[in-house]
Amino acid sequence: MSDPLIKTPPSPTESAGTPSSKEEMRLGENPRAFSLWERVQMRLASWAGYLAVLLIGRSLRWEVYGWENWEAATQRAQGLIYTFWHREIFSACWFWRKRGIVVMTSRNFDGEYIARIIQRHGYGAARGSSTRGASRALAEMIECLRKGRDAAFTIDGPRGPRYVAKRGSVLLSKATGAAILCFHIALRRAYVFRRTWDLTQFPHPFSRAAIFIAPPIVVSPQASEEEQASKLREVQNTLDNLRRQGEAWALRGSKIENRK
Repeated sequence: MSDPLIKTPPSPTESAGTPSSKEEMRLGENPRAFSLWERVQMRLASWAGYLAVLLIGRSLRWEVYGWENWEAATQRAQGLIYTFWHREIFSACWFWRKRGIVVMTSRNFDGEYIARIIQRHGYGAARGSSTRGASRALAEMIECLRKGRDAAFTIDGPRGPRYVAKRGSVLLSKATGAAILCFHIALRRAYVFRRTWDLTQFPHPFSRAAIFIAPPIVVSPQASEEEQASKLREVQNTLDNLRRQGEAWALRGSKIENRK
């Protein structure tokens, strides 16, 4: 594993494809109706989540591996599809903030308050999941990519199985020509929610964090079903390899701290 190119994340900037407020309101609509009590809970949870990401995110000390892969992907100028595991959503929300990235979120209660949290950090939300509303959400993401915005998938979400990649990013790359950019975030110290299907990670304040970014993967517009399956295996293998790098990084750091 090479040395990190940079020790702190690059300063986020508003994407050139950031939509007007009217377009963002349309993109952020959830067709499902929620009860008054659910709406109150969402409002409280979304503000609490926003502040948690803001305060803890600012305290994290980052190492970045593979930034040249992000640069190579952006130079194609055909858009990016950020692809990562669901358990990393807290740290990923902070690292990639204020870039106008459109994220697929589910239409249930959990998905709605997550959507509100990420929107406050400069993301867009396309409502859908692998089980409900997927076609509608994919259509929104295709439209956004064609207008110059990037997209993102928690590729094993919204309900797992954990660390099993689904087809969303491959379908989106085939439809738009955008590059799939796989990344993984590792934390030296974090709370792990053992009762969640994805073992959600919540970083300790002032923890060290590392992001590992792989070379871009592109799916041809003419890709057959067999080629798409091959690309999905490539996405799976890439994310598995990044996770192994992250685990080795975290273990190495733990050994260093134990010797002190």
